[in-house]
Parts: sequence; structure tokens; C-alpha cells
Amino acid sequence: MRKGTKRKATRKEEDKPAEPKPEKSPPRAKRTKLPKPESEPEYFEDKRNMEDLWKAAFPVGTEWDQLDSVYKFNWNFSNLEDAFEEGGKLYGEKVYLFGCTEPQLVPFKGENKLTIIPVVVAVASPFPPSDKIGINSVQREAEEIVPMKQMKMDWVPYIPLEKRDRRVDKLKSQIFILSCTQRRAALKHLKIDRVKKYEYCLPYFYQPFKDDEFEQSTEVPIIFPVDPKPVFCEFDWELDELEEFTDKLIENEELSESQKDAFKDFVREKVRETKKANREAREARKKAIEEMSNETKEAFEKMKFYKFYPVQTPDTPDISNVKAPFINRYYGKAHEVL
Repeated sequence: MRKGTKRKATRKEEDKPAEPKPEKSPPRAKRTKLPKPESEPEYFEDKRNMEDLWKAAFPVGTEWDQLDSVYKFNWNFSNLEDAFEEGGKLYGEKVYLFGCTEPQLVPFKGENKLTIIPVVVAVASPFPPSDKIGINSVQREAEEIVPMKQMKMDWVPYIPLEKRDRRVDKLKSQIFILSCTQRRAALKHLKIDRVKKYEYCLPYFYQPFKDDEFEQSTEVPIIFPVDPKPVFCEFDWELDELEEFTDKLIENEELSESQKDAFKDFVREKVRETKKANREAREARKKAIEEMSNETKEAFEKMKFYKFYPVQTPDTPDISNVKAPFINRYYGKAHEVL
């Protein structure tokens, strides 16, 4: 090979025109991501600190099969809750609460309906108003006063929502509720008379400084057991004359002539029993006052009863015309109805 041949060949390659480079395809346009529509935030109304207070107080004396209807409406007892706030009726007080119910015909959505209205009674007192329950009804011949615990009831501390993560024994509770531990599911294992006793229960209270109207009464309720049906009546030993009273029952065919003497003996015995009971009650009250400390006397004199009805709302019946101060035969009337 001659000198310079390789160099010439190389130069010829260099002299060749450069092949055009393939054009780059334009970059793909990026998809625009549309922002996801923001969902509307959900708002949950904060639970009030004591909104379940009225439900925690057992509705004493309510029939078991009526309990569900008590909670059929979303009753609002914010007035009871507000009473414990600063400036409220119960602020700073030690309070004992019990529930009860009042069946009333009240308007709701354009028509009158029989409604089981829940009521809460608050007793402002430095000590429990009583540890007993009264059991009484028209059907029962005699009234019973029994310890609360016999009916599985007791005063227990109420813990507001914001304090339920704390130990109960570390809390200085000022609110106590009358609670009942009898389970509805276990009622089927009880005798009928035992079940009925719960429906006849009334929170008991004894005020030694106030004359009991029943101690002063001269009327005796009479339930004379006779076939075909018992005789129900009231005999007043001061106003009624027994012979005339009995003859009138015979005239009205409530009693037969053959039952006259037995009925009169029965009434006389009931009058003796009632007079004896009234006398013993007066003596017991007098003794209780004599043995009472000055602090206890002062507490009884300052003790107050407040009766709370639900606050009116659009989704509950109008109860404004059925509010009443009467609590029961032991407590009498409330000092204030709210």
C-alpha cells in the first residue's frame, strides 16, 4: 500500500455530508390533574357534660312495660343541667335526685296524645333525704315502708361526662341519684307480687317538723274482703255514724244484710289500728326532734325540693299546661317547679 492511502480514505469519509438526525417527537402534554372535590366536613354536636343526668335517675314507680315509652321522645332537661352552673338554683349544693313519671294527655303535632312524661325531683340537702321506699297502692290493704336496698335501690354518685375517666373514689361528688340495679331481663324469674311492688314504689321522706296530714286525718280506707267483690270505701270516724254508713252500703247493694255485723266489726278494728298508728307516729316524731342535733334540725329546716320538667322543644309534646308542684304523698309539694 502506498503511503498516504489510509489518510486519503479517511479524509474522503470526513468530506461526506452528514446524515440528518431524526427529529425528536414533541413531548407529550402532561395530563392536568383535577383537584378532588372537597367533601363537606361533618360536624357532630358536642355532648353536654350532664345531658344523661335525667336518664341516670331511675323513674321510681313506673310500670316496667312503660319504661321504653318514657324514652320515646328526645326529652331535653337542659334546665336541670343549667341549675348546677354558677348562678343556678343548685350551684354548689349537695343534691339528691330521683326520677318519676306522670301520664298526661298533651298536644303533639295537632292531636292530643297520652304521654308518659319524665320528671326529675332534686332535693338540696347535706345528707340523704331517706334510705327508705314506700310501697302503696289502692289494691294493697296496708302501706309498707321498707329499706331501699330491699328493692335494689340506693343513692349513688353521678359522674359528669368530663370526669368519667377518673377513679370514683377520688371524686368529691355533690350529685347523687337514686339508682335501681334490678334488671328487666330478670323480671320473668320473679313472682308477680314482687314485680308489682316496683310499680307501687314511692320515694319516702319523713319531715319531723311538719305535721303529717295522714296523722291528722280521721278517714280510714276500707277494703272489706267479701264475695263476689271486695267493698272499697272510706270511713270518717268523726263525720260518719257507723250504723247509717253501713245501711247506705246495703241500700246501694254494695253489701248484703247478712254481712252487716262482720263489716261493722271490720271497720271498728281498722279505726282502732289507725288511731294507734297516728298516736305512735306523733310520739316517734316528738322523740326524734328531742334527740336531733342542732345541725340536723337546721338542715331539715333549710331542705328544699325542686321539680324539673323537660324543656319545650319542637320534637317533643307541649307539657306547659300540665306542670304541677305535687311530688308524692311523702314529699308533698315542691318548693319550686322548673
